[in-house]
Amino acid sequence: MSRTRTALVIGGGIAGPVAATALLKAGIDARVYEAYPGSSYNIGSGLALAPNGIAALDIIEAGDAVRDIALPISKMGLSIGGKNMYMPGLSGLPPLQLVDRGELHQTLHDHAVAAGVPFEYNKRLVDVVEGESGITARFTDGSTATADVLIGADGIRSTVRGLIDPDAPGPEYLGMLGFGAIIDYDGVEPESMTFAFGKKAYYLFGSTGEGKVMWGANLPHKEYLSLTAARAIPKAHWLGILRETYADDTPGGEFARRTTEEQLEVSGALHIMPSVPHWFRGRMALIGDAVHAPSNSSGQGASMAIESAIQVARCLRDLPTPEAAFAAYEQLRRPRVEGVAARVAKTNHSKTLGPVGRKMMQLMAPLFIKLMNPEKSMGPEQRYRIDWDAPVQKELAVAA
Repeated sequence: MSRTRTALVIGGGIAGPVAATALLKAGIDARVYEAYPGSSYNIGSGLALAPNGIAALDIIEAGDAVRDIALPISKMGLSIGGKNMYMPGLSGLPPLQLVDRGELHQTLHDHAVAAGVPFEYNKRLVDVVEGESGITARFTDGSTATADVLIGADGIRSTVRGLIDPDAPGPEYLGMLGFGAIIDYDGVEPESMTFAFGKKAYYLFGSTGEGKVMWGANLPHKEYLSLTAARAIPKAHWLGILRETYADDTPGGEFARRTTEEQLEVSGALHIMPSVPHWFRGRMALIGDAVHAPSNSSGQGASMAIESAIQVARCLRDLPTPEAAFAAYEQLRRPRVEGVAARVAKTNHSKTLGPVGRKMMQLMAPLFIKLMNPEKSMGPEQRYRIDWDAPVQKELAVAA
């Protein structure tokens, strides 16, 4: 029987509210502590939730609320040098769901609150004190909180990761800055998402209905800029660069020309998390981007975070001590998330190819599409389902 009765969850983005709701479902009282003033503070841009991520949300009865704010993406395309090709999909699965990140944060927050999860804001973690009977978190405002365990869902710049292991690696800059906008544009097929390799840079786009298109740019940029630094630069500057970069692309050039300063969302530097040696220590463990962020190319970042949030609650429910639960959680999750990271590593590289590399990609694209086996590459990711009711010990025995 589990001896875990209470939990502190650090971070109120995606993984944090899901973990707290799942912990409550598992019989563990959880409270979320968020560094920012609100549940969707200063958050923008869109993301896709894969069928496995939505299925995990169904476990905590949040799936329908997210579907209500999402747009289904039933067709995926690839555009190289202006040549469009649709990629084969996976049969028997529901479509991906395109959501606004801020709306997703708010929806998951509201669902957690309705389930009975308390939230506290303006709580930035600085340190912890761990003892035999619990762990105490200390925040910058001088307040403290104590529970049996602490879950770090505090993002790619995680404070908890450094407390678990001061030598833990930090996020790796991909050499690109992210931008996005929703603009007026007809001519994009409904319920479609296209991944486009332009003449100079990568972008993606999809219809949001009613004559509007969401598009996102991955702008090559050698100099690292934090989100704050990137947003401090006038949007007119970034629009000028985007319009020059995508000028000769169809339809990317038109997207850039139609985007206004008011519409442009600056997302900042794009990162991945390298393999983290230590996912937990004592009464602390990491979930979501704090421990695995496979880049926006994966289409699985948010879904993997949601799965990990559900699984850590399940392990704490079924295993007697925090150490045993966290070891089981890592055993179940590490191979899966690192497999996703390995798959998308080649995609990240292709986004920053030089002129010769992009020309070779154009020549090879038809063969690539023809030989693509989505069931082999994407099937294990998207068909995966967590059996909440099954004892974790049973799943561990199968994984061993």
